[in-house]
Amino acid sequence: MPTEVTAIPAAPSAVAEAHFAAEFTFETDCWDVHEGLEIGADFVLLDVRSPAMYAKGHVPGAINLPHGKLVQSKLAQWPDNTLFVTYCAGPHCNGAARGALRLAKLGRPVKIMSGGITGWIDEGFELATIESGA
Repeated sequence: MPTEVTAIPAAPSAVAEAHFAAEFTFETDCWDVHEGLEIGADFVLLDVRSPAMYAKGHVPGAINLPHGKLVQSKLAQWPDNTLFVTYCAGPHCNGAARGALRLAKLGRPVKIMSGGITGWIDEGFELATIESGA
C-alpha cells in the first residue's frame, strides 16, 4: 500500500529540474540577501510591512515601503532594471508576495526573500530598530 508520499509519483527528472530551477527566478533566501548586503547589494531590499512593524525590527539596509504604497512615483528614484527584493514578517504572511505582484505589474524585476523576518532571525542575523521618538 503506497503512502501519501508515493501515491502520486514524482515528476520526471527534466520536469523537476525545470521547476526547481525556476524557483530561483522568483525567490532568494535570507543567507544570500545577507551576503549581498555585506558585499554591496546590487538590489534594493524592500520591507513591505507597516512603518510601525519596520520600526520594531527590520533587516539592516532595508527600505520601508509598504506593499500598498508601491506605485510608480515611489520607484522613480531607481532605474527601470533595478532588482527589488521584498520581504514581510515570514512564511505566515503574504505581504512579500503582494509587494512582488505590485512591482511585477509595474514592470519591475522582483524576487521575494523567503522566510522574511522569521527566516532572518532563524539564520541568527540581527535586526535594526528605530527608537520611538527619534
